[in-house]
Amino acid sequence: MKAEQPEPKPMQSLVNRFHLLLLTVTVAITGVALYRIQPDFAFPAHWSGYAGPDWLWPRNVALAVGPALGALLLMVFFIIGARMDKAQLAKYRHILDPALSLMLSVIAAVQLGLLLTGIGSDLDFIRITAFGLGVVLLVLGIVLSEAERHTYAGLRMPWPIASDRAWRLVHRLTGAAFAIGGAGLLALAWFMPDPGPLVIGLAIALLVPPVIAGLSTAATRSL
Repeated sequence: MKAEQPEPKPMQSLVNRFHLLLLTVTVAITGVALYRIQPDFAFPAHWSGYAGPDWLWPRNVALAVGPALGALLLMVFFIIGARMDKAQLAKYRHILDPALSLMLSVIAAVQLGLLLTGIGSDLDFIRITAFGLGVVLLVLGIVLSEAERHTYAGLRMPWPIASDRAWRLVHRLTGAAFAIGGAGLLALAWFMPDPGPLVIGLAIALLVPPVIAGLSTAATRSL
């Protein structure tokens, strides 16, 4: 008799079909842009007064960033999910899943903005995206800053927040970071609607607050 082989455990993943759809949309927008935009076109990313644009993105370079960044995010989140056990994945999925969805959505929106810019549309979709994300982050920052400690609410980190005092400090610091990021995006979109600074601002507003959350949680473990 042959010994029964243990059934392989199903692989846990943070990447779902919606995330793949968002990347597919980004790639599709890129294909349309490559077809519709002339090869020698350069995206004006910043203007210097009346002297004209002083910061240009070559078409192929600008259009390649979005799909490459989206694919990198999917790979990183796939590896993170594969390294988690079932309990860890259930604990952190409700945070990591929407975070990945938000980042991929912003990438797709920026890619659409580049397409519209390249074909001469007056609709500034990158600026609209910055306004929308700025409002979302500002509200999120206020909510986190005012949140009370709860078993199922608040931030979910790889290590526990030691005490009520540490919990309040971490959430106020993270909330302030999100609120400042949101307010900064709104200010950029209003006073400096150039695509270059807006794209950089979008990246900073999305990446810096989670880093602050992780560092502040680790720093307050002894409180």
